[in-house]
Parts: sequence; structure tokens; C-alpha cells
Amino acid sequence: MKIHNFSAGPSILSKEVIESAAKSVIDINNSSLSLLEISHRSKDFVDIMENAQNLAIELLGLENKGYKAIYLQGGASMQFLMCAYNLLETKAGYLNTGTWSTKAIKEAKLFGEVVEIESSKSKNFNYIPKNYFIPDDLDYFHITTNNTIFGTQIKDIPVTTIPLISDMSSDIFSRRINFSSFDLIYAGAQKNMGPAGTTLVVIKENILGKVKRNIPSMLDYKIHIDKGSMFNTPPVFSVYTCMLNLTWLKKNGGIEAIEKRNNDKAKLIYDEIDNNELFVGFANTEDRSAMNATFNLVNDNHSEIFNSLCSKANISGINGHRSVGGYRASMYNAMDIDSVKVLTEVMSELKNKV
Repeated sequence: MKIHNFSAGPSILSKEVIESAAKSVIDINNSSLSLLEISHRSKDFVDIMENAQNLAIELLGLENKGYKAIYLQGGASMQFLMCAYNLLETKAGYLNTGTWSTKAIKEAKLFGEVVEIESSKSKNFNYIPKNYFIPDDLDYFHITTNNTIFGTQIKDIPVTTIPLISDMSSDIFSRRINFSSFDLIYAGAQKNMGPAGTTLVVIKENILGKVKRNIPSMLDYKIHIDKGSMFNTPPVFSVYTCMLNLTWLKKNGGIEAIEKRNNDKAKLIYDEIDNNELFVGFANTEDRSAMNATFNLVNDNHSEIFNSLCSKANISGINGHRSVGGYRASMYNAMDIDSVKVLTEVMSELKNKV
């Protein structure tokens, strides 16, 4: 029985990646040892970590451009703190497009002045602000490229004269962007990379070392770079599975190929939402996310029937976040278009049931 997993995270991974990760728990590299028990200083795991770092840089097109990739713990929530700790000297700017950018702003305020450049809060974050001005006296400008809860996505990356920082937790490796326009990118693994437990941080090294404050070792990017993500014991299973997933992505054509697949999936579900009078989309049309489609029933009295149809079709993880209600279909890289077809067929079938 196939389950169509639309969970927002921890999210779907390819069967190939899951099977390889499962085998490693029994025996890694024919060593008669489990991945879970090998030393993180062993050659087996050092090679895994280096491969995971190199694949991230390669897939993002950042080779030979002064960037380093590191795998840390604490999720994107830790990065809300670490970014400001390492980079905020006097004043930083933030674009507020949802729950996670709101949390990032809160943490940054512990270290200096934070300017909320623009916000879509007044309309419950159902759109991406545009035509805003970014001052050039900021230490950095922070954006969240994809808003999982609200189903919005920044289509046009802002052009700045100051360092650009981004939380890409839910759409990293999903579409072509000029990643070299960013000075720091971070992404929790559990949305589009692997299982929960690690966070990818990609840093242009020349932005570090400019704040005057003393930074605790565990929160200092430079220390983690110098130690090759091995300053403390890394989450070996999560890093290994991320490496497998990035290998899978490269083998299947990289970001260019996966972007086409993701766009096809997004078009399929948004066409159904727009052409089915029983549903209405939550996010503004021009700002809709290719990763997370948010939508509601026009008549909530139909929810019991729709939920039953979804259950019979083995559709899982479709419920929307409490901030929005309704439904949310998360369509990360590993999701097949066939699963999206099943969902749209159920949405269409609802018309015959009410």
C-alpha cells in the first residue's frame, strides 16, 4: 500500500534514500558496525561528512567562490540566534513573511537594533511584500525564501549592497537561484534534505570576524568551519541521510531537473484549486509556493466528506497549520507527481459527493 505523504516536515524522502539509510543502521560500508555506533572520527564518517559538505556546495553552484558548508545541530531555530550572534554589530534588516521570520527577528533583537523592512502580517502573511527599500547601513538583510505554514515563496531574490542572509529550510535545492547572491544560507534538514537532527549552513567566509563581541565556541561559525563540522559529535545518521539525498538529487539531474518536476506538481494542484469551486487558495496567486500549497474548503461543512475521501485514498499529512486552517499539501523534491494526481482526483471527486 502506497501512502501519499504530504507532511510539511519531517517530510517525504525517496524510497532509495530510505532503504540505503536503513541498511547503514545495520552495517555501514561492510564494516560489521552500525552507522549509529561508529566513531565520528573514523575514516568512514569523515568521508561521509566531507562528501555531504562538497555535494551541498556543488549542487548550489558555489565551488571556488569562497563558501564553506557545515552541518550543525539545533535546527533553523538555532540559526536565528547564531546569525545575529556572528553578524549583527549595530543594526540588521529583516523581511517578515511568516512565523519563522518573526521568530528570527525576536532572537536578533538580543544583539542589536532590528529594522523590520516590510511585513505581510496584517493579512496573515498570505503574500510576499514587494517594492521595499533596503538601507545600505545594515549589517545584513535577512529573508525567508519559503514560508511553509502560509504557502508563500519569494520568487524574485532582492538585490542588495549588503550581506544577504536566508532561511531556506523548506525550499533549498528545489529551484534554480543565483545562490552566490547570498552570503549565508541555512536550512533545517527535515523539510527538503533529510531527517531532523542537522542543519545545513553555507557561509561566505569573508563575512565572519567583524563583530566585536566574544562568541561562545559552540555558536561561532568560524570554529565549526575550522573543525569541519566536528567541533562536537555530529548527528551522524542525519548527516549521512542528507548525503544520500544530495547524491540522489545529483544522480537525477540536480536542481535544474528537480525544479521542472516541482513546477509540474505545483501547476497540477493549483490548477485544481483554481478550477474547483469547492476550494479556494490561501496565498496570493503570484506568491504561491511550489513546495507548500495552502487551500481551504469554501464550505467547511464539506470537510468530513473530504477528509474521508483523503483517508480512503491513503493521503497523509494534508491538514493545514492552525495559523491558517484548511489544508496544506507539501510537495518536496522526493514527492512523485503521481501522489499529487491522487490528491487532485480526490478534490475533483468531492464535487460528486456534495
